[in-house]
Amino acid sequence: MALTSQNWQPTAVRQEAIQRAHREWMVEYGEEPRVSDLAKAVGLAPSTISLQLKRLRAAGVDIRTRGPRASRKCPHCGEWS
Repeated sequence: MALTSQNWQPTAVRQEAIQRAHREWMVEYGEEPRVSDLAKAVGLAPSTISLQLKRLRAAGVDIRTRGPRASRKCPHCGEWS
């Protein structure tokens, strides 16, 4: 979904949504989400998520994300994709 004047949100609202999505991901999967996972959950571009994460971290909020998996093995079920 492209950010337009019709779906624009203040920074604080975006950051709250990112923090909420991060908490929900941690509860459901027990590991840090990727930036792309947060982008999909919040409905923003990955570049926007990265910018907001940078701002949150600068403000002292500890939100960790993970990079791409080293292998194609699912950490949840152990099957290869």
